[in-house]
Amino acid sequence: MALTLRPLTLDDTDAVHDWARLPESCRYQAWGPNTHEQTQAYVRAAVVASPDRLVFGVLVDGEVVGSAELKLHGPSTGEIAYAVHPRRWGQGIATATARELLRLGFDRHGRHRIFATCDPRNLASAAVLRRIGMRYEGRMRGTALIRDGWRDSDLYAVLADD
Repeated sequence: MALTLRPLTLDDTDAVHDWARLPESCRYQAWGPNTHEQTQAYVRAAVVASPDRLVFGVLVDGEVVGSAELKLHGPSTGEIAYAVHPRRWGQGIATATARELLRLGFDRHGRHRIFATCDPRNLASAAVLRRIGMRYEGRMRGTALIRDGWRDSDLYAVLADD
């Protein structure tokens, strides 16, 4: 599997929509399932995002199979997020993507601490975060309004010297 991250482009809209429209993709998210117009708006916003929000297409063997973000908070902290097409779940793509986001955050952007959050019910994402060396730091209550009501977020983080 040849995985690469590259800046998301407007040409990626249909590939992103292929998974952003699916209920299983957004089960634990505040967004979606997306209409095509909502996906277009997301991709347009990603393309013109400020320099502290880096949005990538996740490519496997040249095919866009997800998206990933590295948000730079102040001079020393980063936040990662990722989404992978459900047909590619269980193939190590989320783990490889998250590892690459950490590498970019620590090596290219000099972050001291990088964190991520996930819905406590999203056991697969929590496993990815642990697999890449992040430690569970706690639960934040009522952080996101999703289709079935307010949800909590579990917080994971790793330091550059961990």
